[in-house]
Amino acid sequence: MSTRPPSFSICVYCGSRPGVDPSFAAAARDIGHWIGSHGGQLVYGGGRNGLMGLVAQATLAAGGTVIGIIPQALVDKEMANLDCTELHVVQTMHERKRLMAELADAFLALPGGIGTFEEFFEVWTWRQLGYHDKPVGLLNQGGYYDGMVRFLQTSVEQQFMGPWQMELIRIDSDWQRLLPALVQDAGVTPSDRLENI
Repeated sequence: MSTRPPSFSICVYCGSRPGVDPSFAAAARDIGHWIGSHGGQLVYGGGRNGLMGLVAQATLAAGGTVIGIIPQALVDKEMANLDCTELHVVQTMHERKRLMAELADAFLALPGGIGTFEEFFEVWTWRQLGYHDKPVGLLNQGGYYDGMVRFLQTSVEQQFMGPWQMELIRIDSDWQRLLPALVQDAGVTPSDRLENI
């Protein structure tokens, strides 16, 4: 494993469960491998279970850096991943999300549950308010977010949101398009760690 500093840092929000569709787990592994093999750093919620654990394991296996951030109250519930390059145990969810946002160049939401939804919507809201200008992506793997995307379009049609707000996020069903685009939008250049591929 190289000792070079990470060439980019991406925060991934995803489920602490694997889900039913095996393509969710496959995408999480592939995304982690891409991050690690391109000299990147994963910032995530610090759990060992579900998609969270899979993306972290794959990033580490490919030579990447993994920063886990987890509240003390969730250490046992989400089974904190002690294999992280760095594991930060914080006191509140607010601290967790603030630190994750500070350490990331971009944000990517994979399939997940209510925690993933909340984190995705918050970082999107922060962007529209100008608290940051980092890219935000939603991976609609296997059509998982089809219903939510339709609802968001309804919100635009009913003029509770403007089209410009939808333009602040990238939505794609193909992580191989979405992830490199987010890194590019962040203005950082991934490096290939060929020895880890």
